[in-house]
Amino acid sequence: MSAGKVYVGIPGNLATDPAIVMVNGTPLDPAPSLKLRNHSPTGFAWGYAGSGPAQLSLAILLDYLPSEATALELYQLFKWAVIARLKGDAPWVLTAEQIQHVLQCLLRDLQSTKTGSGAADER
Repeated sequence: MSAGKVYVGIPGNLATDPAIVMVNGTPLDPAPSLKLRNHSPTGFAWGYAGSGPAQLSLAILLDYLPSEATALELYQLFKWAVIARLKGDAPWVLTAEQIQHVLQCLLRDLQSTKTGSGAADER
């Protein structure tokens, strides 16, 4: 995991400037995420559940997680849990601790789904 990382989203003017995301002061490169899933070649976005947020979600998890496979498994869930809920026209900050907390919750939920824990499964 990438302890100490801070992700900052800066909205752009859709007509002229794309939104940018900084990681500890350095722009987050979309290229690694685009190689795996080309959701939004025009850039990152947030505040809804479309292609720009999917690209951003994948880019953040590829940067944050040591495992590409885990990033691919979780990025759509992370998009719904975090990226789609960010205010679309406002700057935002996500810390490594916040991302870790969300990922732990998502992994716990996935594990319980995979193991079939639940009253309906015990019939």
